[in-house]
Amino acid sequence: MQLFVNDLTVIDFSYLCPERGIVGESWIVDIILDGSLNEQSMVLDFGRVKKQIKRIIDDAVDHKLAVPAEHPFTRVTHADDENSYWVDFLRPQQRSIHLFCPADAYAFIDADRVDMSSINAYLRAVIKRELPGNIEGLEVLLRSEQIDDAYYHYTHGLKKHDGNCQRIAHGHRSRLQIFIDGQRDRALEQLWAERWRDIYLGSQEDVAALANLQRSAAAADLSETTHIGYSYTADQGLFELIVPLPENDLIATDSTVECIATHLADAIRVQRPAANTVQVRAFEGVGKGAIAYA
Repeated sequence: MQLFVNDLTVIDFSYLCPERGIVGESWIVDIILDGSLNEQSMVLDFGRVKKQIKRIIDDAVDHKLAVPAEHPFTRVTHADDENSYWVDFLRPQQRSIHLFCPADAYAFIDADRVDMSSINAYLRAVIKRELPGNIEGLEVLLRSEQIDDAYYHYTHGLKKHDGNCQRIAHGHRSRLQIFIDGQRDRALEQLWAERWRDIYLGSQEDVAALANLQRSAAAADLSETTHIGYSYTADQGLFELIVPLPENDLIATDSTVECIATHLADAIRVQRPAANTVQVRAFEGVGKGAIAYA
């Protein structure tokens, strides 16, 4: 007997990619359980599926940075306090990425690539450890939201958040809608989506001099002509990140979706001064977001 649950959850996370850098992603998760009926004449109670298995998936990947542990660019070093790690992703041509974060901010994937296949294998292994004995098979299905218009991949961190959004390198794949005087401007949407393709959106107040960061030996010789650093302390600990300048954009405020929508609306107002109204619908992953006007 098989039991299926579609749209069980959405995992919003980022991952390290040799070509694209640090990539924000949002994947929808469906599951299929294969097993015999239990004493309740069920494979597994839907309430338990939606709570327990969703929690396992969220704890494993959601709002984390997925690191391809077997890629030759990857260097992982334990900090002295044994609760934090340096992760250095040594991409060539001055495009390296460096982090110092608590252990829970990472998902270390035993593969040389982070993709749907390697994340699928990682999730199945994690989930199977906590399933009851009558479950004989598990299928995890990952898929992207179908988006026919403009979208972008972004990574950020929210130090003031009291949950896992405070992790400095998690992200989203997000659609974008821009209305000028009530009419969709798809050309403008595409321009912003291209500008923010695979971007780190950093807050101005979190910028830190590279010399003041907890850098590993691999990051010791970096220059502020090629990289920008961020640092903040949140409830979960100290978070630091160094990214290449071309893969970064600064905003003056926090990078909540509300602030992102406002930032876009204000910037577009400058671009289109003759417009009567500017409306921006900025999404944060799948099915949620903020609307701003200028």
